[in-house]
Amino acid sequence: MLPFPLVYHDGYDLKFGAHVFPSQKYRLIRACLIDEYIAGPEDFLTPEQATVEQLQLVHTPDWVAKLQSGKLTYHEILKLEVPYSRKMVEAFFLAAGGTLLAARQALIHGIGFNIGGGFHHAFAGHGEGFCAINDMAVAVRVLQQEHLIKTALVIDCDVHHGNGTASVFAHDPSVFTISIHHFNNYPTEKPPSTVDIHLGDGVGDQEYLEKLRSAYDTAVCGFRPDLVVYVAGSDPYYDDKLGGLSLTREGLYLRDRVVFDAALRQHVPVAVTLAGGYARKLEDTVTLHMRTVKAALASYQEFGWKSDAD
Repeated sequence: MLPFPLVYHDGYDLKFGAHVFPSQKYRLIRACLIDEYIAGPEDFLTPEQATVEQLQLVHTPDWVAKLQSGKLTYHEILKLEVPYSRKMVEAFFLAAGGTLLAARQALIHGIGFNIGGGFHHAFAGHGEGFCAINDMAVAVRVLQQEHLIKTALVIDCDVHHGNGTASVFAHDPSVFTISIHHFNNYPTEKPPSTVDIHLGDGVGDQEYLEKLRSAYDTAVCGFRPDLVVYVAGSDPYYDDKLGGLSLTREGLYLRDRVVFDAALRQHVPVAVTLAGGYARKLEDTVTLHMRTVKAALASYQEFGWKSDAD
Protein backbone atom coordinates (compact mmCIF):
# COMPACT_ATOMS: atom_id res chain seq x y z
CA MET A 1 0.00 0.00 0.00
CA LEU A 2 1.30 3.43 -0.93
CA PRO A 3 1.80 6.01 1.84
CA PHE A 4 -0.19 8.55 -0.18
CA PRO A 5 -3.36 8.19 -2.28
CA LEU A 6 -3.83 8.15 -6.04
CA VAL A 7 -6.94 9.71 -7.56
CA TYR A 8 -8.53 8.18 -10.64
CA HIS A 9 -11.85 7.89 -12.46
CA ASP A 10 -12.75 5.87 -15.54
CA GLY A 11 -14.44 9.03 -16.78
CA TYR A 12 -11.07 10.74 -17.22
CA ASP A 13 -10.95 9.25 -20.73
CA LEU A 14 -12.21 12.08 -22.91
CA LYS A 15 -13.08 9.58 -25.67
CA PHE A 16 -11.38 11.59 -28.43
CA GLY A 17 -10.83 8.56 -30.64
CA ALA A 18 -8.00 8.99 -33.17
CA HIS A 19 -6.51 12.16 -31.66
CA VAL A 20 -2.97 13.22 -30.83
CA PHE A 21 -4.01 13.48 -27.16
CA PRO A 22 -4.06 9.84 -25.94
CA SER A 23 -6.71 10.15 -23.24
CA GLN A 24 -6.79 6.35 -22.87
CA LYS A 25 -3.45 6.73 -21.10
CA TYR A 26 -5.15 7.29 -17.74
CA ARG A 27 -6.75 3.84 -17.74
CA LEU A 28 -3.48 2.27 -18.88
CA ILE A 29 -1.45 4.02 -16.16
CA ARG A 30 -3.77 2.73 -13.46
CA ALA A 31 -3.68 -0.79 -14.86
CA CYS A 32 0.12 -0.81 -15.15
CA LEU A 33 0.60 0.53 -11.62
CA ILE A 34 -1.45 -2.39 -10.33
CA ASP A 35 0.11 -4.97 -12.67
CA GLU A 36 3.62 -3.97 -11.55
CA TYR A 37 2.62 -4.04 -7.85
CA ILE A 38 3.44 -0.36 -7.40
CA ALA A 39 -0.10 0.29 -6.19
CA GLY A 40 -3.12 -1.76 -5.25
CA PRO A 41 -6.81 -1.07 -5.94
CA GLU A 42 -7.09 0.19 -2.35
CA ASP A 43 -4.64 3.03 -3.13
CA PHE A 44 -7.06 4.72 -5.55
CA LEU A 45 -9.69 7.25 -4.54
CA THR A 46 -12.62 8.10 -6.84
CA PRO A 47 -13.37 11.82 -7.30
CA GLU A 48 -16.65 13.55 -7.95
CA GLN A 49 -17.10 16.26 -10.53
CA ALA A 50 -16.26 19.76 -9.37
CA THR A 51 -19.43 21.73 -8.74
CA VAL A 52 -20.49 24.71 -10.78
CA GLU A 53 -19.84 26.92 -7.76
CA GLN A 54 -16.30 25.58 -7.46
CA LEU A 55 -15.62 26.00 -11.17
CA GLN A 56 -16.86 29.58 -11.06
CA LEU A 57 -14.20 30.50 -8.51
CA VAL A 58 -11.91 30.45 -11.57
CA HIS A 59 -14.06 30.41 -14.69
CA THR A 60 -16.71 32.84 -15.86
CA PRO A 61 -20.34 31.76 -15.50
CA ASP A 62 -20.72 32.20 -19.27
CA TRP A 63 -17.90 29.74 -20.07
CA VAL A 64 -19.15 27.11 -17.60
CA ALA A 65 -22.69 27.46 -18.98
CA LYS A 66 -21.46 27.10 -22.57
CA LEU A 67 -19.64 23.90 -21.68
CA GLN A 68 -22.72 22.49 -19.96
CA SER A 69 -25.11 23.43 -22.76
CA GLY A 70 -22.83 22.74 -25.71
CA LYS A 71 -23.38 26.23 -27.08
CA LEU A 72 -19.76 26.90 -27.95
CA THR A 73 -19.02 28.94 -31.03
CA TYR A 74 -17.12 27.46 -33.95
CA HIS A 75 -14.14 29.65 -33.01
CA GLU A 76 -14.23 28.43 -29.40
CA ILE A 77 -14.20 24.79 -30.52
CA LEU A 78 -11.33 25.49 -32.92
CA LYS A 79 -9.38 27.06 -30.08
CA LEU A 80 -10.00 24.03 -27.88
CA GLU A 81 -8.70 21.71 -30.61
CA VAL A 82 -10.83 18.83 -29.37
CA PRO A 83 -14.28 17.61 -30.47
CA TYR A 84 -17.10 18.73 -28.20
CA SER A 85 -19.18 16.11 -26.43
CA ARG A 86 -20.98 15.71 -23.13
CA LYS A 87 -18.40 13.06 -22.27
CA MET A 88 -15.60 15.58 -22.83
CA VAL A 89 -17.21 18.11 -20.49
CA GLU A 90 -17.80 15.45 -17.85
CA ALA A 91 -14.14 14.43 -18.08
CA PHE A 92 -12.92 18.00 -17.52
CA PHE A 93 -15.26 18.49 -14.57
CA LEU A 94 -14.05 15.18 -13.12
CA ALA A 95 -10.42 16.19 -13.63
CA ALA A 96 -11.06 19.35 -11.63
CA GLY A 97 -12.72 17.33 -8.89
CA GLY A 98 -9.79 14.90 -9.01
CA THR A 99 -7.14 17.57 -8.62
CA LEU A 100 -9.11 19.12 -5.77
CA LEU A 101 -9.31 15.71 -4.06
CA ALA A 102 -5.57 15.16 -4.63
CA ALA A 103 -4.82 18.57 -3.12
CA ARG A 104 -6.96 17.81 -0.06
CA GLN A 105 -5.13 14.51 0.36
CA ALA A 106 -1.76 16.22 -0.02
CA LEU A 107 -2.53 18.40 2.98
CA ILE A 108 -3.05 15.22 5.01
CA HIS A 109 -0.47 12.81 3.59
CA GLY A 110 2.18 15.11 2.11
CA ILE A 111 1.49 13.97 -1.45
CA GLY A 112 -1.79 13.63 -3.32
CA PHE A 113 -1.57 12.29 -6.86
CA ASN A 114 -4.19 12.80 -9.56
CA ILE A 115 -3.82 10.29 -12.42
CA GLY A 116 -5.20 13.01 -14.69
CA GLY A 117 -5.60 16.77 -14.80
CA GLY A 118 -3.00 19.39 -15.57
CA PHE A 119 -5.11 21.32 -18.08
CA HIS A 120 -3.04 24.47 -17.90
CA HIS A 121 -4.14 26.15 -21.16
CA ALA A 122 -7.65 26.86 -19.85
CA PHE A 123 -8.33 30.56 -19.21
CA ALA A 124 -11.11 32.05 -17.12
CA GLY A 125 -13.40 32.62 -20.08
CA HIS A 126 -12.26 30.16 -22.75
CA GLY A 127 -10.33 26.99 -23.40
CA GLU A 128 -7.27 26.33 -25.53
CA GLY A 129 -4.97 23.50 -26.54
CA PHE A 130 -6.98 20.48 -25.33
CA CYS A 131 -7.86 22.28 -22.05
CA ALA A 132 -11.36 23.46 -21.11
CA ILE A 133 -11.15 23.72 -17.30
CA ASN A 134 -8.06 24.74 -15.32
CA ASP A 135 -8.20 22.06 -12.64
CA MET A 136 -5.10 23.30 -10.77
CA ALA A 137 -6.55 26.79 -10.40
CA VAL A 138 -9.90 25.41 -9.26
CA ALA A 139 -8.20 23.32 -6.57
CA VAL A 140 -6.18 26.28 -5.29
CA ARG A 141 -9.16 28.63 -5.20
CA VAL A 142 -11.42 26.14 -3.42
CA LEU A 143 -8.82 25.44 -0.73
CA GLN A 144 -8.22 29.17 -0.30
CA GLN A 145 -11.95 29.82 -0.01
CA GLU A 146 -12.18 27.11 2.65
CA HIS A 147 -9.21 28.66 4.50
CA LEU A 148 -7.25 25.41 4.25
CA ILE A 149 -4.39 27.24 2.51
CA LYS A 150 -3.41 30.85 2.04
CA THR A 151 -0.69 30.47 -0.56
CA ALA A 152 0.23 28.05 -3.33
CA LEU A 153 3.10 27.49 -5.74
CA VAL A 154 2.30 26.02 -9.16
CA ILE A 155 5.37 24.40 -10.75
CA ASP A 156 4.55 23.67 -14.38
CA CYS A 157 6.99 21.26 -16.05
CA ASP A 158 4.90 20.47 -19.10
CA VAL A 159 6.84 21.17 -22.30
CA HIS A 160 4.32 23.89 -23.18
CA HIS A 161 3.99 27.21 -21.37
CA GLY A 162 1.20 27.30 -18.77
CA ASN A 163 -0.51 30.30 -20.31
CA GLY A 164 -3.95 29.75 -18.80
CA THR A 165 -2.58 29.32 -15.30
CA ALA A 166 -0.37 32.39 -15.67
CA SER A 167 -3.38 34.44 -16.77
CA VAL A 168 -5.69 33.21 -13.99
CA PHE A 169 -3.18 34.04 -11.26
CA ALA A 170 -1.74 37.22 -12.78
CA HIS A 171 -1.16 39.94 -10.17
CA ASP A 172 -2.16 37.59 -7.33
CA PRO A 173 0.60 37.61 -4.70
CA SER A 174 -0.90 34.57 -2.96
CA VAL A 175 0.00 32.24 -5.86
CA PHE A 176 3.54 31.86 -7.21
CA THR A 177 3.66 30.36 -10.71
CA ILE A 178 6.70 28.84 -12.41
CA SER A 179 6.65 27.54 -15.97
CA ILE A 180 9.66 25.76 -17.49
CA HIS A 181 8.97 25.05 -21.14
CA HIS A 182 10.19 24.91 -24.73
CA PHE A 183 9.99 28.52 -25.90
CA ASN A 184 9.57 27.92 -29.65
CA ASN A 185 6.41 25.93 -29.15
CA TYR A 186 2.72 26.28 -28.42
CA PRO A 187 1.27 28.63 -27.25
CA THR A 188 2.33 31.62 -29.33
CA GLU A 189 1.24 34.13 -26.70
CA LYS A 190 2.77 33.46 -23.30
CA PRO A 191 1.40 35.73 -20.57
CA PRO A 192 4.01 36.08 -17.84
CA SER A 193 4.16 33.63 -14.96
CA THR A 194 5.83 34.76 -11.76
CA VAL A 195 8.92 33.03 -13.16
CA ASP A 196 9.22 31.82 -16.74
CA ILE A 197 12.12 29.61 -17.79
CA HIS A 198 12.23 29.76 -21.58
CA LEU A 199 14.27 26.89 -23.00
CA GLY A 200 15.74 26.67 -26.49
CA ASP A 201 15.36 23.85 -28.98
CA GLY A 202 16.65 20.46 -27.91
CA VAL A 203 17.68 21.32 -24.35
CA GLY A 204 18.67 18.14 -22.51
CA ASP A 205 18.86 16.81 -18.99
CA GLN A 206 21.74 18.80 -17.53
CA GLU A 207 20.67 22.32 -18.54
CA TYR A 208 17.03 21.59 -17.78
CA LEU A 209 17.72 20.28 -14.29
CA GLU A 210 20.13 23.10 -13.42
CA LYS A 211 17.64 25.81 -14.42
CA LEU A 212 14.69 24.07 -12.77
CA ARG A 213 16.53 23.47 -9.49
CA SER A 214 17.82 27.04 -9.27
CA ALA A 215 14.41 28.68 -9.75
CA TYR A 216 12.24 26.16 -7.95
CA ASP A 217 14.38 25.60 -4.85
CA THR A 218 14.64 29.36 -4.38
CA ALA A 219 10.87 29.77 -4.71
CA VAL A 220 10.01 26.98 -2.27
CA CYS A 221 12.44 28.26 0.36
CA GLY A 222 11.67 31.94 -0.15
CA PHE A 223 7.91 31.90 -0.80
CA ARG A 224 7.16 29.02 1.61
CA PRO A 225 3.81 28.07 0.07
CA ASP A 226 1.15 26.15 1.92
CA LEU A 227 0.83 23.83 -1.10
CA VAL A 228 2.82 22.98 -4.22
CA VAL A 229 0.81 21.99 -7.28
CA TYR A 230 3.01 20.02 -9.68
CA VAL A 231 2.11 19.91 -13.39
CA ALA A 232 4.15 16.83 -14.32
CA GLY A 233 3.91 16.67 -18.11
CA SER A 234 5.96 13.89 -19.68
CA ASP A 235 6.25 15.78 -22.99
CA PRO A 236 9.77 17.21 -22.45
CA TYR A 237 10.78 13.65 -23.45
CA TYR A 238 13.10 13.51 -26.46
CA ASP A 239 10.68 11.33 -28.48
CA ASP A 240 7.52 13.35 -27.86
CA LYS A 241 5.50 14.31 -30.95
CA LEU A 242 4.55 17.74 -29.57
CA GLY A 243 7.78 18.41 -27.68
CA GLY A 244 11.00 20.11 -28.67
CA LEU A 245 13.24 19.30 -25.72
CA SER A 246 15.49 16.27 -25.31
CA LEU A 247 15.05 14.90 -21.81
CA THR A 248 15.71 11.22 -21.26
CA ARG A 249 13.69 8.90 -19.04
CA GLU A 250 16.29 9.36 -16.32
CA GLY A 251 16.22 13.13 -16.78
CA LEU A 252 12.45 13.21 -16.30
CA TYR A 253 12.72 11.04 -13.20
CA LEU A 254 15.35 13.39 -11.75
CA ARG A 255 13.10 16.35 -12.60
CA ASP A 256 10.34 14.73 -10.57
CA ARG A 257 12.72 14.14 -7.67
CA VAL A 258 13.79 17.80 -7.73
CA VAL A 259 10.15 18.86 -7.32
CA PHE A 260 9.22 16.35 -4.62
CA ASP A 261 12.49 16.53 -2.68
CA ALA A 262 12.56 20.31 -2.33
CA ALA A 263 8.94 20.48 -1.18
CA LEU A 264 9.02 17.60 1.30
CA ARG A 265 12.35 18.80 2.68
CA GLN A 266 10.59 22.06 3.59
CA HIS A 267 7.44 20.26 4.87
CA VAL A 268 5.35 21.56 1.97
CA PRO A 269 2.70 19.17 0.61
CA VAL A 270 2.55 18.41 -3.13
CA ALA A 271 -0.53 17.81 -5.29
CA VAL A 272 0.36 16.20 -8.62
CA THR A 273 -1.35 16.38 -12.01
CA LEU A 274 -0.06 14.53 -15.07
CA ALA A 275 -0.72 17.02 -17.91
CA GLY A 276 0.68 16.32 -21.40
CA GLY A 277 2.44 13.33 -22.87
CA TYR A 278 2.50 12.50 -26.57
CA ALA A 279 5.38 10.08 -27.07
CA ARG A 280 5.52 8.33 -30.44
CA LYS A 281 4.96 5.07 -28.58
CA LEU A 282 1.99 5.21 -26.21
CA GLU A 283 3.72 2.77 -23.87
CA ASP A 284 6.51 5.32 -23.39
CA THR A 285 4.00 7.93 -22.23
CA VAL A 286 2.45 5.46 -19.80
CA THR A 287 5.87 4.41 -18.47
CA LEU A 288 7.02 8.01 -17.98
CA HIS A 289 3.88 8.92 -16.02
CA MET A 290 4.28 5.77 -13.90
CA ARG A 291 7.84 6.79 -13.11
CA THR A 292 6.50 10.05 -11.63
CA VAL A 293 4.59 7.92 -9.11
CA LYS A 294 7.83 6.04 -8.40
CA ALA A 295 9.70 9.33 -7.92
CA ALA A 296 7.03 10.54 -5.50
CA LEU A 297 7.36 7.32 -3.52
CA ALA A 298 11.17 7.52 -3.44
CA SER A 299 11.08 11.12 -2.18
CA TYR A 300 8.48 10.21 0.42
CA GLN A 301 10.58 7.30 1.63
CA GLU A 302 13.64 9.53 1.92
CA PHE A 303 12.08 12.59 3.53
CA GLY A 304 8.84 11.31 5.02
CA TRP A 305 6.03 13.68 5.85
CA LYS A 306 5.59 15.91 8.81
CA SER A 307 3.64 19.12 8.30
CA ASP A 308 4.60 22.27 10.16
CA ALA A 309 1.24 21.97 11.93
CA ASP A 310 2.20 18.62 13.50
